[in-house]
Amino acid sequence: MSKEKVHALEIGLPVPDADDLSPDTRKYWDLCADKLGLVPNVIKAYSFDDAHLKGFTTLYNTLMLGPSGLGKLEREMIAVVVSSINQCFYCLVAHGAAVRELSGQPELGEALAFNHRYADLDARQRAMVAFAEKLTRAPWEIEEADRQALRAAGFTDRDIWDIANVAGFFNMSNRVASAVHMLPNADYHKAGRG
Repeated sequence: MSKEKVHALEIGLPVPDADDLSPDTRKYWDLCADKLGLVPNVIKAYSFDDAHLKGFTTLYNTLMLGPSGLGKLEREMIAVVVSSINQCFYCLVAHGAAVRELSGQPELGEALAFNHRYADLDARQRAMVAFAEKLTRAPWEIEEADRQALRAAGFTDRDIWDIANVAGFFNMSNRVASAVHMLPNADYHKAGRG
C-alpha cells in the first residue's frame, strides 16, 4: 500500500484507503456497509493486513454470531461489562449501542456501561455478568464455585465456555483498541436511543 493512499481515521490511526484494499477486504467492507450502514472503525483498523482482519473477524463472528446457548443480547452484555471494567471507549460505545438496539432499552446499555449492578437483570444475566467481571478483574481467582454459580443459574458447561471466550475476546480487543486510541464510529453514539 502506498504512503500517499494511507490516511487516518478520525482517530489518527493509519488505515488503508478503500481503493487500496484487496478484493476480499473490499468485499468485507461492502458487506459491512450493506448490513450495518457503516464500516466499523475496528474493521478499518484491522484492514492493514488481510490475515489480521480475517483472524479478527472469524473469531468475532464465531463468538458473537455463531451457535451458542447464549443469546446475541447476552453476548453483547458481556462485551459491555468487560469493556466497562477495562474502560474501553470504543467497545463501550459500539457494544452499548448493540445492547440498546437488541434490548429496546436504552437504560440497559447505560447501566451495564456504568455499573452492571444497577441494571435490571434476571438471575441468569446477573450471574453471567458477575462471572465476566471476575474473569476480567481477577482471572486467577476463578474457581469451581464460580462455574457452579453459573450452572445453578441455568448455564451448561458449553455456555460457560462461551461466556469465558466472549469475555476473553473483549479483554484482548479492549487492550488493542485502547493501545491504538481507536474511537467508535459516530453513528454508534445515536443508535438505540429511541
